[in-house]
Amino acid sequence: MPIDRRRFLACSAALAGTLTPAVRAQSGPASAPAAAGAGPLRRAIPGTRETLPVIGLGTADTFDAGTQGLQQSPLSEVMSLLLRTPGAVLDTAPSYGAAEAVTGELLRLHNGRKQVFLATKISASASGAPAQWARSQQQLGSDTVDLLQVHNLIDWEENLRFLRRLQEQGKTRYIGVTHYRADAHDRLEQIVRSEKIDFVQVNYSLGEREAERRLLPLCRQRGIGVLINRPFQDGRLFRAVQGRQLPPWAAELDCSSWGQLFLKFIVSHPAVTAAIPATSNPRHMRDNLGAALGRMPDAKQREQIAALLA
Repeated sequence: MPIDRRRFLACSAALAGTLTPAVRAQSGPASAPAAAGAGPLRRAIPGTRETLPVIGLGTADTFDAGTQGLQQSPLSEVMSLLLRTPGAVLDTAPSYGAAEAVTGELLRLHNGRKQVFLATKISASASGAPAQWARSQQQLGSDTVDLLQVHNLIDWEENLRFLRRLQEQGKTRYIGVTHYRADAHDRLEQIVRSEKIDFVQVNYSLGEREAERRLLPLCRQRGIGVLINRPFQDGRLFRAVQGRQLPPWAAELDCSSWGQLFLKFIVSHPAVTAAIPATSNPRHMRDNLGAALGRMPDAKQREQIAALLA
């Protein structure tokens, strides 16, 4: 039977009860930073002094909900947790069903617009882009965003020109392009080489490492920020380690869960600006945010993590 993250965490908790006291002590409250008073790891947006927390929030599927009763919903707690980290990336899109409207309503309820790095996308054809942007502004309750992206390279040349006009008008501070599949990496590379953009959003995880080959090093070389989607491969990584205990050496990286280990592998790559795991579960949100705390893996430890799924 397929396992989702909720069942996975429950199974992991049960397994933790079978560990010896010595091992439990080693894998203890790893959400605490390594140094007293240390906060979440932040990375600079290339070419600027602005920094972003390395863990943000995506909204695909998880925020496709009704806007009624949001104040009492788990999504409200997820937003509240995100807002505890100033400037965290909050990424949405008009093609995510009701996600933009839910995002906008939650930001209004929490008075949170100024506390997040708000990113959305143009996922329409070039002819439909202006109308879609106007609707996004209405749904988000904001005339401006921090990052506007061409979604999945749809009409990317013309839509990039539209984004540049909006950037010149002060409607967005940064512009970029996105995709979620490895077969689009060659096109993303071509755009990175030929166009002036600020961000690339791309899939990258322990199970999808193709971006390491050329795209991530190229973005770093060209001074382009990188946001990571699909950090858990839609739950496939949790299924891959189902029934396995977290290795004791994960405590050396201040990890108390598989999710934190998966995320630290991603955000420890020097080209990555932030990862944006999507969730509607406050428990998962707390766990994800813990990946920005404490010690990060070096190159040797990254390969040690990768070997777990080899």
